[in-house]
Amino acid sequence: MDGELAALAGSGATALVGLMVSDAWVQAKGRLARFFARGGDEDSADEELQTSREELTAARQADDGDAEAGVATDLLIRLLRILQEDPSAAQELRLLLRELNPGADGPPAVTMNAGVTGGVLNAQTVLAGQFHGGITFNVQEPPPSGPDTKPDQVPPLTVTYINHDADLALLDGYLGEGGAGTSRVGYAGLTGMPGVGKRALARQWAAKNRERFPDGLLHVDFATLRDQRDLMGGDVSAALRKCLRSLGVLDPYIPASFEDRVTLFRSRSAGRRILIVLEDVNQPAQVTSLVPKGPGSALLVTGNGKLDELAMDGARLIPLAPLDRTAGLGLLADRCDPGAVEAEPEAAGRLVELCAGLPKALHLVAARLVTSRRRLTMSRLADELADETRRLAGMSLRGRGEHSMSAVLGLAYRRLPDDAARLYRLLGWFPGRAFDGATAAAAADIDMTTAEPLLNELVEASLLDRTTDNRFQFHDLVRLHARERAVEEEPESAQRALVERVITHYLVLTALADRAVRKDRLRIAGLAEDLAGLERDAPDPFAAEGGPAPLDWLDAERATILAVLREAARLGHHHLVWPLSEGFTVLFLHRRYLNDWKESLELGAASAAATVVPAAEARLRSLLSRPLMDLGEDDRARTELETAVACADVSGHTALRASVQEFFGRYWDRFDPSRAVDAYRQSIELNNEAGEPRGAAIATYFLGCAQDAAGDHDRALNSLRRARQDLLDLPDGPDQRMAARALVALGAVHERLGDTDEAMRVLSEAAGTLRAEGASHYEAQALVRLADLTERTGGSRDALRAWLTRAFEIYDVGGSPDAETLRQRLDQLDDTGAP
Repeated sequence: MDGELAALAGSGATALVGLMVSDAWVQAKGRLARFFARGGDEDSADEELQTSREELTAARQADDGDAEAGVATDLLIRLLRILQEDPSAAQELRLLLRELNPGADGPPAVTMNAGVTGGVLNAQTVLAGQFHGGITFNVQEPPPSGPDTKPDQVPPLTVTYINHDADLALLDGYLGEGGAGTSRVGYAGLTGMPGVGKRALARQWAAKNRERFPDGLLHVDFATLRDQRDLMGGDVSAALRKCLRSLGVLDPYIPASFEDRVTLFRSRSAGRRILIVLEDVNQPAQVTSLVPKGPGSALLVTGNGKLDELAMDGARLIPLAPLDRTAGLGLLADRCDPGAVEAEPEAAGRLVELCAGLPKALHLVAARLVTSRRRLTMSRLADELADETRRLAGMSLRGRGEHSMSAVLGLAYRRLPDDAARLYRLLGWFPGRAFDGATAAAAADIDMTTAEPLLNELVEASLLDRTTDNRFQFHDLVRLHARERAVEEEPESAQRALVERVITHYLVLTALADRAVRKDRLRIAGLAEDLAGLERDAPDPFAAEGGPAPLDWLDAERATILAVLREAARLGHHHLVWPLSEGFTVLFLHRRYLNDWKESLELGAASAAATVVPAAEARLRSLLSRPLMDLGEDDRARTELETAVACADVSGHTALRASVQEFFGRYWDRFDPSRAVDAYRQSIELNNEAGEPRGAAIATYFLGCAQDAAGDHDRALNSLRRARQDLLDLPDGPDQRMAARALVALGAVHERLGDTDEAMRVLSEAAGTLRAEGASHYEAQALVRLADLTERTGGSRDALRAWLTRAFEIYDVGGSPDAETLRQRLDQLDDTGAP
């Protein structure tokens, strides 16, 4: 089942749960029973719904969240089965949900009209700035999948752990009871000011106790999620997605809705003994949905002082204090030299006091002493720090005198060579949290040979952190200090110029990634001819042996690219924003981060309007209809499509006009199949006029599906046969995957017409082709349809068992909730005996 139908099933299950406990249930029950019966026994469907309502009411009265989630899951599975057996039911379900629970209209479309002349992007203008190319970090391999996945994600400590021994002992008491036979889930939180050592303590405890959690250690850093906007639920939903993937659930089977993700996470964590470490939490709501269900598991949270509410849910909170004198001296002795502390004990003690016992500040001081090559003594450094009174915004050391992290950071900064200090300042303006060496070089307008030693110098001075994937990031307070220095010391125009260099850098890399995924996609940005000219200075990293997979790179850079789009749009770089938005969309066509996709396209469409490029505006607004419809904003999607049609007509771009009509057809599929048929026919005509055979073939495929939904099965057969043949006869080679999808649609039509033998033949052929193409998700759909047809017609039990077994394997590895349904069908088949 594709993501769109799965998302619809999830929305339907959520809506049904709400209806069952509302006053509208009596009026809604009859219509829902007819839908669930689908021509079968309506009384049985009515009884099943009534039973579900009674179970839900009892669960709520008992405050049994697991039982309530079980009712919702059951409804989801039943809806998935209906939509799987008959995709035409999707339209009926959408209309039913709208009538029973109508939503408010979405916000109006954002349109910017500036008096700026322009046309289709000139690639020479975009590439005129220096592009430093390359990708100098490694996209990590996707996590393993399957029911036996055992993640090990908590990052290791890279320095000797000093003190907080009493807090480690407390954690042993709060969390260390986990193990076989334990019924409780350990739950603890570490709070305190930034730089006090919360992360180090959490990671140290995880390293010492990993054997207590044989089913894996999961890690989520909310600092990296905070600027990301996944599906509803924001960074919490993104965290759930990360945990589900870590527990073996593949992308196609991760639910679209936040509530369904919570349900699936509880199911996947049940029966496992795992440790989950959540870092940099700043809201209690980020935690409550990520409590694992398996007895003996534990959840360890680090965050600031806003987590008191967690105590109401059973968390044991440990507020961390700065290191005492003894521990601070131990840290200095470890990072510097025990002999240095022994030689100047009074000065070393003063340094601990001036740093207020903060490990981060002490690490910076130690780095100053070590890199000075003994030219700086502890006494001299203590004297310098004693004169420093400037504060970093929001980071005063309360009760510790006039000293602050700003004193330490400012002193370390002033000791930097001029070129390293300049890089430090400029990177304070970088949009986003993490960057690789090539991006840092582009930001500072220097080459990689110059950038690498400067980055190393910043790392050695503890002003920049190197991550495990060979990128760099600032501690939040350090980034703020760097930005403060940039505002004070750089010319007013420097920030705008830096953002222009950074967005150009990402624009070219994203364009290369986009083309690496598929070269023949419709694009408005005219970069294609100029990308080859970059190979001398910046080879295509995605074409190089051992280079990152383009979608994995885009996924890793997703939050940064979105931050770059926001900042570039704010500063008025509209001629670069819309092409980056267009190229970026290739990620979202494969991985469904709906709100990120929506925001990216909104920024791009507004920038296209601002630069008066109607072709780009049409393309981006038509693409925007996709996430809007998936998010339930159908009225706004129609408004965007109407604007896209007008812009496309103004542009005179025939292939673009054809594409917009196809998008409009997919909108009308939900509401009016006859209007969808008209839109697809227009798309086919325009694609033929533009000389776009692939576009015409795909539009013909959608036309056949729409005709089938409208009940015009004979015409649907003709359209789908023509679409399949055209997809196989494309000038650039056959598109076997789409041709096989057309075969699956043909099988559904033959089945509805009563020609079961032909339906079996084409569905079998489609399943074989999809398997050869590695399209396992679509293969499973074809196999389940084959199994359903075989069961209804009394066909071969051996074939039925084989198809169900293969489909179950696909869904089980991917973590799909459909796996359990297929397991039950296989069990029932075995219980009835051999054929």
